[in-house]
Amino acid sequence: MNQDNKDKFEKVDRLLKTSIFFLAIATLLLVFLIFDPTFSVFERQGENSFAEIDENKIENGIHVKTGLKDAPGLQVVINNCTNCHSAKLVIQNRMNEERWNATIRWMQKTQNLWELGENQKIIVDYLTVNYPVEEKGRRAPLSEVEWYELEQ
Repeated sequence: MNQDNKDKFEKVDRLLKTSIFFLAIATLLLVFLIFDPTFSVFERQGENSFAEIDENKIENGIHVKTGLKDAPGLQVVINNCTNCHSAKLVIQNRMNEERWNATIRWMQKTQNLWELGENQKIIVDYLTVNYPVEEKGRRAPLSEVEWYELEQ
């Protein structure tokens, strides 16, 4: 290959690399624009924008961050239960003491839950007192209904 062709090849190579670089930058900007069209990430933040959120705030008897009731044992439940799953999962499962203990044993056996020791009684007591089993019976029988025959 002669020197003239070699020079042309290097120029094309540089041009191609520069084009790819600017295309990559343009692509990144486009992606950024899609996810943040107002470029709000570049807005100046106020002094309090990085203020810490109160992790233990209680409002109307409810722990704001988790939604759990404020009662003895709350912090033990937060420390041991919400590391692996949402507090909503705890709240929706209303069980008696026997079932909570069986559920804890199942989580220890199959979900790598650590040994709770003395905390297990605190957790189970908190859950059975604050989220007791709700008796859900059948609905009341319908009354005063005008029944009709379905035509075939």
